[in-house]
Amino acid sequence: MKEDKILLNHGSGGKLSFNLIKKLVLPNFNNPYLKRLDDGAVLNIEGLKLAYTTDSYTVDPLFFKGGNIGELAVYGTVNDLAMCGATPQYLSCSFIIEEGFSLSLLEKIVLSMREASVIARVDIVTGDTKVVNRGAADKIFINTSGVGIVEEGVNISGSNAKVGDVVIINGPIGSHGIAVLSEREGLKFETDIKSDTAPLSSLVADILKVSKDIHVLRDPTRGGLSTTLNEIALSSKVDIEINEDDIPIQEEVRAACEILGYDPLYLANEGKLVAFVPSEIAPEVFKKMRKSKYGKESKIIGRVVRKSEGKVYLNTGIGGKRIVDMLTGEQLPRIC
Repeated sequence: MKEDKILLNHGSGGKLSFNLIKKLVLPNFNNPYLKRLDDGAVLNIEGLKLAYTTDSYTVDPLFFKGGNIGELAVYGTVNDLAMCGATPQYLSCSFIIEEGFSLSLLEKIVLSMREASVIARVDIVTGDTKVVNRGAADKIFINTSGVGIVEEGVNISGSNAKVGDVVIINGPIGSHGIAVLSEREGLKFETDIKSDTAPLSSLVADILKVSKDIHVLRDPTRGGLSTTLNEIALSSKVDIEINEDDIPIQEEVRAACEILGYDPLYLANEGKLVAFVPSEIAPEVFKKMRKSKYGKESKIIGRVVRKSEGKVYLNTGIGGKRIVDMLTGEQLPRIC
């Protein structure tokens, strides 16, 4: 924050975003709920544990292979609740619409949100609409907030990773980032790469049926898998090792990254989660995840190896080891 300007990089979900929260947001809004820096706040209200979260969606383009801004807004908020171990219940929806926006396109977005809410088993119960002057926004922005119920005995947080935990991901990374980029730039690949946009609440419910002793759940959206793992390592004060050969990446995505110069570890995902699970229950959790529609390509990708100040290491395919840092800069702006 050396310059008195907000940059696109501040919205990347990477290092500048993290520093902005640490240096500006936390000191001014400091409270025990926010301090955890999780995907949502878990609140105890007269004995009832509720998870609450909010997110805004500014994706460009509005429609892309495998999804659109409306579907993304529903699933993204549902997933943030699920990462708290909650069963999502209700969402709000607010639109900021630029004057002149197509009414038929808005209807298409609303219908996709309705369909997504049915699939995710949540109700959209309140909201707001604002219209701004032409040129004062970019077509349409959507904010969704959500509440969900957390069962007693569930305590999931990015600060709960323990030495010995097994790290599991529910499928291939990077497809959302490449799908949005290819649509935005008009890129053509031999095989269509589709976004992985999906609701993960049913997968989380399956995991919690195996055991409530799940330490961490997090969806690696902006900033990708690498940034998410760094956030968890810093919050839990542990070192994490992941294995390059075990990280699932579709060949089409890998090829696109090689052509375009992107690292899939930093690409956004919208239907992926990482779970930190005690080693003694990891085989059963992994087996359960593989039976789910949203976890059939799950892979064990690493472990928590020691207490420390928080580093992530990649064991490379050629036998070396390197530190993997948070995203620095903005690989792809307006990705979600």
